Amino acid sequence: MTVHRATCRLALAALVVASAHVAAADPASGSGIEVRAQLIARSTTVLSSEIAGKIDSLPVREGESFVAGQEIAGIDCATYKARMLLADAKFNGASRKLEAIQLLDKRRAVSPIDLDLAAIEVDAARAEQQLAAKDVGRCRIVAPFVGRVAELKVQRYQFVEAGQPVIDVLSDRELEIEMLAPSRSLAWMKPGMAFSVRIDELDRDYPAVIARIVPRIDPVSQTVKIYSRIDGDFPELLPGMSGLGRLTPPVGP
Repeated sequence: MTVHRATCRLALAALVVASAHVAAADPASGSGIEVRAQLIARSTTVLSSEIAGKIDSLPVREGESFVAGQEIAGIDCATYKARMLLADAKFNGASRKLEAIQLLDKRRAVSPIDLDLAAIEVDAARAEQQLAAKDVGRCRIVAPFVGRVAELKVQRYQFVEAGQPVIDVLSDRELEIEMLAPSRSLAWMKPGMAFSVRIDELDRDYPAVIARIVPRIDPVSQTVKIYSRIDGDFPELLPGMSGLGRLTPPVGP
């Protein structure tokens, strides 16, 4: 979980506890509740460098979109490609040596141990070859899903270490609504229930549906965490937007 997402959740919890809008529902009267709602990205991550090297490519900027599999950062790969060529040469040499020893073995001109050692050298060279190819593949940092760049943590030409964060990305197409509702509303609040959420930044109501309810009640605030989805495609919605979710108990038995 990224730091900004954790901060949003803490702010949401504080708003729910302190908000005067949160009221217990009375099923008999048909009244509902209003709770603070936060839009969050369902998919979000910080991509880090798996190898050490100089950043030589940053084709996307903060706020720009990308597709799954697109290269969004690159590391200078000259050294790693040279190591792969060296590993290829070692593998080819070990393979040729094994072929020669196998030919001599057919003529009973070498001992079995020489044949075994030659085969081991081929296996070791193959492993080095695979490791070198893996490092070359790590020179490219590709997007794991469709989304946008939330933050660039490095600049082009900057040297990075293995494991250093490079780019913070999130999916702006898979948004969820996170809410903390009074636990007493569990008597009538169920997955699949439709409701409306008013987004403060856009001053507009949007249809939503409860997706899942976390099976744990906070003993201090007596609230339960609810996750919902926007019912429809609204590209103007962005992670971090907030508002009020308006939920009403169903009418009838």
